[in-house]
Amino acid sequence: MARSRPPFHRLTSAERRLWEAYPTGAWVDLREGHEVDPSSGGSWGRSRVVRAEVISALVLDRGVGGSARVPGVRLAGARIIGDLNLSDATIEAKVHLLDCHIAGTVSLNDARTRGVRLRRCDILRFRASRATIDGLLDLDGSTVHAGVRLDNAHVTGQLRLSGTRVGTPGEAPYREPGADPSEAASWNGPEGSEEPRTWESVALWAGGLAVDGSAFLRDMRATGGLRLIGARFSSGLYLQGAVVTADGTPAVHADHMQAAAAELGAGFTAHGTVRLRGARIDGVLSFHGAVLRARGRVLHLSHMQADELILLPESIEGEVNLGYSRFGVLFDRPDSYPGDVRLNGLTYESLRGPATLADRLSWLRRDPGGYLPQPYEQLAAYYRRIGHEPDARRVLLARQRARRRTLRVPGRLWGRLLDGLVGYGYRTWLAGLWAALLLATGTAIFTQWPPHQIGLDESRHFNAFVYTLDLLVPVSVFEQRGAWEPAGWTQWLANGLIAAGWILATALIAGASRLLRPSNAP
Repeated sequence: MARSRPPFHRLTSAERRLWEAYPTGAWVDLREGHEVDPSSGGSWGRSRVVRAEVISALVLDRGVGGSARVPGVRLAGARIIGDLNLSDATIEAKVHLLDCHIAGTVSLNDARTRGVRLRRCDILRFRASRATIDGLLDLDGSTVHAGVRLDNAHVTGQLRLSGTRVGTPGEAPYREPGADPSEAASWNGPEGSEEPRTWESVALWAGGLAVDGSAFLRDMRATGGLRLIGARFSSGLYLQGAVVTADGTPAVHADHMQAAAAELGAGFTAHGTVRLRGARIDGVLSFHGAVLRARGRVLHLSHMQADELILLPESIEGEVNLGYSRFGVLFDRPDSYPGDVRLNGLTYESLRGPATLADRLSWLRRDPGGYLPQPYEQLAAYYRRIGHEPDARRVLLARQRARRRTLRVPGRLWGRLLDGLVGYGYRTWLAGLWAALLLATGTAIFTQWPPHQIGLDESRHFNAFVYTLDLLVPVSVFEQRGAWEPAGWTQWLANGLIAAGWILATALIAGASRLLRPSNAP
């Protein structure tokens, strides 16, 4: 079937070549002998000009007949003027643009299309909200001046933005060199948006995005935040080497995101908060080798789940929030937390890394919420589970000491007494040490200044050791108290030994009750 005549009165030479090549999907390369850098495409001559409406007419099959070959737009090195508006369309042809300069907006809103590749192109803005892309969406190496919008889109293949440079809609709109400033495109934010300032500071707006394959954003350079709230990456999200600089918004805002894995390490740099509240990572969430900086909170990882969190950044500044999250493995080190760290509600199956018990106790004490029992109990349960009972006891002792600081003066005084005598029941050997010291002291003194026998009708032999031991035991066992009466100042010593015996017994009972309390069980 002969091809229909193009529905345009005049075509440039580049447009005519593209029109003739479309039915077979052949490449039209306009780079030969010319400048290749698409950022300077505004000055390219008419021989390289292709109007966006010509491309739209082709991919929407306006005036093009059938062919035995698979049709497609494959264009390299072109200067495309106008907006490439393919919204709401069903597109069967593939679109592959390489090293092209696109002065307007590429819009695929609500479209259904096969794979789209815009590689190493210079684009004003890219919009594909609610689009369905059956195959690959590839913007590798491109520059998008006024943001990429993929909210609620569905990509059945891979999403590739590796090496892409993305600006924000809030930046000065890009226009052709020499164009009238009054004709520059304006931007009022997404439809129905009541927060234009929020939108204007976001480079990649992709809330609700679903990617069946992997999402590769390696070495991306974004001068605004990445908004990935509720996004789903079935084969993982990879941001190694990406640099995200956000102003007034999170660098990465990915609440409730789902991913098979999330790699935010190996040179990933975020100037702003990385927020994954409520996210679910079925594999590894890694910050190994990342550079993380933010005023205030740098990592907000609360209420999330991950099989393993690798928190080994190259450098990090700001507060870390891990509250109410669940990790199979937490792999970190002491310098992973340079500021405050929120741990209340955090649970984990295993801890990895070089941190010592002293490091872990310091970790627990840095919660800005003050004393909270759950982080201590979780750490103690972990040590018990791996068979380190002495370490578990030290953690629980540290918990009691931290709690003591929250009590009133009488409670603090009693706590100090319990701590000094038996370590709140977790250092019971202290009771034996105190008893031995008191026993030796009493034995020595009563040997030197023995008490008087009370009943003279029978003959008794005085033993200072047994007498002192009977004073220390709360209930007289050896019947020495009633047989001998200390005189003078030794009477005060005897009464002191009796009181000390009761205090030691009470402390041991109180400590044992804490030790056997069900909440401390592993």
